[in-house]
Amino acid sequence: MFKHRSQEPELMDDLNLTGEALRKNLDELEIINHWLGGNKVVTNALAKVIRQPTNSPSPFQPLNIADIGCGGGDILRVVARWAKSRQIPVTLTGIDANDFMVNYARQKCHNYPNINIIQEDIFAPAFKNQQFDVIICSLFCHHFTDAQLRIMWQQLYQQATRAVIVNDLHRHPLAYYSIKWLTKLFSGSYLVKNDAPLSVLRAFRKPEIGKILDEINITKYSLQWQWAFRWQLILHK
Repeated sequence: MFKHRSQEPELMDDLNLTGEALRKNLDELEIINHWLGGNKVVTNALAKVIRQPTNSPSPFQPLNIADIGCGGGDILRVVARWAKSRQIPVTLTGIDANDFMVNYARQKCHNYPNINIIQEDIFAPAFKNQQFDVIICSLFCHHFTDAQLRIMWQQLYQQATRAVIVNDLHRHPLAYYSIKWLTKLFSGSYLVKNDAPLSVLRAFRKPEIGKILDEINITKYSLQWQWAFRWQLILHK
């Protein structure tokens, strides 16, 4: 079961999914991200990418950051608060293909004037022509096959001027059975109960990530394991 990445689609992969069940799913994922270290994986990576320049009249230059597959916008809000606490001027763009998620993220982010949420197909020509300083993929990449990831990572690497940050799961038995029982005991969302353990089965082992990057000739990157069973991948420019 753990030897190879699962190809079984998650329930959330249905772009027409809407309603209270999806809202509850997004809210629970935000809690899981907070308590199981997913937010820290992203902010820790940003701290590595965004370094204060020396001999500069202003500490930081304005940054344009995109969150691909932003869901309910929780990572965008985390990054907005993180940047504000460090006086880093940022413009944040959340991109998702699901209409319900886009509208829900807009509601959740309405108090953040520097966050904009758009509905977009990241493989569409109009999006491919856009550039960002940093592109974040948080719990997004495991939804795609290796073949799709080769295309996507190569594309995003070209679109980013500083870095692409990937926060995703480590496929491991302990991660699988832990999240399976945690969601069984505490989750009220049938989507979370199904998709959370399946996400682990769709996730990555270290050699698999390296193999994809080798195949698309990306050599300037760092890959670290972080708690809880997360990979922090930074594609440096």
